[in-house]
Amino acid sequence: MNRVVIILCCFLMSGFLLASCDVPVSEGQHTKYVMVIHGGAGTINKESMTPEKEQAYKEALTEALQAGYDQIKEGRASLDAVQSAINVMENSPLFNAGKGAVFTHDGKNELDASIMDGATLKAGAVAGVTNLKNPINAARAVMDKSEHVMMVGRGAEIFAAANGCDTVPPSYFFTQERWDQLQRMISQEETGHAAFNDIDPKSSSISGVSGKDKKFGTVGAVALDKSGNLAAGTSTGGMTNKKYGRVGDAPIIGAGTYCNNATAGISSTGWGEFYIREVAANRLSSLMELKGLSVDDAARQVIDEIGKMGGNGGIIALDKAGNVAMEFNTPGMYRGMIDENGKVSIFIYKE
Repeated sequence: MNRVVIILCCFLMSGFLLASCDVPVSEGQHTKYVMVIHGGAGTINKESMTPEKEQAYKEALTEALQAGYDQIKEGRASLDAVQSAINVMENSPLFNAGKGAVFTHDGKNELDASIMDGATLKAGAVAGVTNLKNPINAARAVMDKSEHVMMVGRGAEIFAAANGCDTVPPSYFFTQERWDQLQRMISQEETGHAAFNDIDPKSSSISGVSGKDKKFGTVGAVALDKSGNLAAGTSTGGMTNKKYGRVGDAPIIGAGTYCNNATAGISSTGWGEFYIREVAANRLSSLMELKGLSVDDAARQVIDEIGKMGGNGGIIALDKAGNVAMEFNTPGMYRGMIDENGKVSIFIYKE
């Protein structure tokens, strides 16, 4: 009997000590996220945002997350989840991708996208396409149905159409807001004002974002499926008033998109030239692999390095354990995540 009493006392004492520690008993338990998305980082001003537009963004981001989550819940691959979520955002005029793409200097819409599989390291991308409704679908076709990684321009359009991707007339991409944004920037050039200077943030109703931010709105998604595989994708219309066939980071594997089951899935948004120079998405993965950083710490370091170079924007990442990172050095970034139980969280401004 005495032995039983002693054991019982030891048990109670250990429980008391554990409860008295600064570290909670539940340490190690965390919410497992299965998808994270972004709708672009930029000079997003709450004072310039109407309640109606803010609500529209929240609803669109929620719809995108739900579309991806439905794929995961049904046991589909993370690639399908990423593609479904990005399709929702490409079909919305709110984002600078697909339907809401910005205009080039010549008044055209040139679209870029990329997708990558974390299990196989296979990837696909398209750049400078003008008649593909959903560029992310074309990127997936390049990955799945060709021996290549990237196709550009007319060749990419022909290949995508031949492999079942929807085509549309260029007029499909016209939105008045994006057209007005281009006219303002052309006018600023003609009057000698630099594109990024001397603009009243309230002069532009574009997505609640300052008119000086001509690169805003790229979309991206990262997903983790039931098999433990990651996938990542990014889609964009590029920069307003871009010239000379400029291509940013979004379709470049390692810059705008990267995914490896050993580290994380990553999608970037921001001033693409800096993300290319940083090789930002791969940089995040390498910091995790080679320095042992957490996904959050690695994302923070990448954005800090981009900021020191003079660039701005954001990055999202998701690792195999379901840990999420959403870092940015701009006033806001449209972003959201959904956990394994289907709980949605949406954010816009610096919280």
